[in-house]
Amino acid sequence: MRADRTFAYGATAGLLGDLLLGDPRRGHPVAAFGRAAGAVERALWRDHRGWGALHTLVCAGGATGAAVLLSRAVRGRPAASLALTAAATWTVVGGTSLGREARAIGGALAAGDAEVARERLPHLCGRDPQSLDADGIARAAVESVAENTSDAVVGALVWGALAGVPGLVGFRAVNTLDAMIGHKSAKYRRYGWASARLDDVAGWPGARLTAVLAALAGPDTKGAVRAWRADAAGHPSPNAGPVEAAFAGALGVRLGGTLSYAGRVEHRPVLNGSGRAVGVADIERAVRLSRRVGWLTLAASVATRAAVRKGRTWVAGC
Repeated sequence: MRADRTFAYGATAGLLGDLLLGDPRRGHPVAAFGRAAGAVERALWRDHRGWGALHTLVCAGGATGAAVLLSRAVRGRPAASLALTAAATWTVVGGTSLGREARAIGGALAAGDAEVARERLPHLCGRDPQSLDADGIARAAVESVAENTSDAVVGALVWGALAGVPGLVGFRAVNTLDAMIGHKSAKYRRYGWASARLDDVAGWPGARLTAVLAALAGPDTKGAVRAWRADAAGHPSPNAGPVEAAFAGALGVRLGGTLSYAGRVEHRPVLNGSGRAVGVADIERAVRLSRRVGWLTLAASVATRAAVRKGRTWVAGC
C-alpha cells in the first residue's frame, strides 16, 4: 500500500477512534510521556536555557526517534503500517476530550452552577478559575477551544501529512513539553525557553491552517478574516493570536482582555472588538466549529500527503 493511502486510511481511522472513544482515562501514552518528561526535568533542572534545551532534545528527540524506529519496523507491511498510523493519530489528537470538557463547563454554567464550572476549568486550560465570574469562564472556555483545536488536532495532522508517524508523535511531544515547562513563570522562564520557541515553530503551519478553516467553516467568513487581519498580531502568542481572532470573528464574539494565569495577571488585546460578549451558548458553537475544522484538516492533510507523493514521483521521473 502506498504511503499516502496508508496515511489517509490510518489517520481517518485514528480520528474516528478519537470521536468514538475519546482519550482513555488511564494509561494514555501522552500521560506516560509527561511522567517521563517530569523525571527528566527532576534530573536536569537548572535555571539556565542550555539545560532546558537539553531537556527538550532528550524528550522530544527521544519520542520522535522512537516513532522513526517503529515506522521502519513496519515498513513493507501494509496492515501493520496502517495500524501504527491509526494508533498514533488516535493517541495524539484530542478533539473529543476537548469538546467534552468544554461542554461540561457549558452545562454547569447553563445550570447556574459557576462553582462547578470553576472546578472543571483547569481540565481545559491553565487560567486561575477563582478570579473568573460566569462570563469570564465562558470566554476562557471558547478561547481554549479555539487554541486547542490547533494544538490538539490540526497541528498534529499537518505534521502527520508532512512526516508520517514521526511527525504526529514529534508534534505532540513538543506541544506537551510546552504545556509543561514553556510558560513564563519564575521557574521556567529560562529552563522552558527552548520548548516554548520550538512549539512556536512547530505550531506555526497548523495555527494558520486552523484560522483559514475556521473562517471557511464558521458562520461569518468575512468577520473571521477581518478579526484575524486586525487583531491577531497584538496577541502575545504568534500562533494563538490568529486562531483565537479567527474564531472570535467567525462566531461574532469578543475575546481577549484581562486574564489571570499561573499567578500573574495579563492584559491581552481584545480580539474582534466589535463582537458581542461571549455567552454560554457560544461554548457549544465553538465546539461544533472545532469539530468541523478537525475534519476539514483531515481532508487537507490527506490531499497534501498525496500531493507530496506525486511531487516526489514527478521529480524521480525527470
